[in-house]
Amino acid sequence: MPSSLAAPVHAELIIKKSRFIGCVESVPDRAAALARVEQLRAAHPGAAHVCWALMAGGQSAANDDGEPGGTAGRPMLEVLRHQDLDGVLATVVRYFGGVKLGAGGLVRAYTDAVAQALLKAQKVPMVRLRTLRCTLPYAQEGLLRREAEKAGAELVEVAHGALVEVTLRLPETAAEGFIASLGESGQGRIGWLKSERD
Repeated sequence: MPSSLAAPVHAELIIKKSRFIGCVESVPDRAAALARVEQLRAAHPGAAHVCWALMAGGQSAANDDGEPGGTAGRPMLEVLRHQDLDGVLATVVRYFGGVKLGAGGLVRAYTDAVAQALLKAQKVPMVRLRTLRCTLPYAQEGLLRREAEKAGAELVEVAHGALVEVTLRLPETAAEGFIASLGESGQGRIGWLKSERD
């Protein structure tokens, strides 16, 4: 199961007078990752490069930011992939020290900056959530709320009409047991609508 990170972690390396500031952090999507890269560019106006790699399902990407092709972003992405991470952005800000490192030296520097940061990072397992929707008589609402709390479900929306319609979200691993338990205690009066996986 993929993991994300509990908090941003930094590591700094000095290699042949160049300064590499690596950071790994959790991000929800590509838009947030790009916004974070822009913040780093603004915070480090004297930096030669701000390279990055994003591991986020179908939104994964890497950028060498002017370094020779394939020497920064892609190797950083491979480090994240080997750690089985998802929803994680790796960035390395480089201040050039005047000594060229060559392609192999750049790959090592960028991967080491990310790997050093990851050594200090706390990984948290990603929990896949499932959204459930159901309708029930008013008399069953209290039962549903108690069961939802026990199962660690989040009530997303509750609408009161002819029946109560509830949308809730809970860990996918708990969903089937939750539905079965309510089917039994609700005496068949709770109707389940089509649900989605988040």
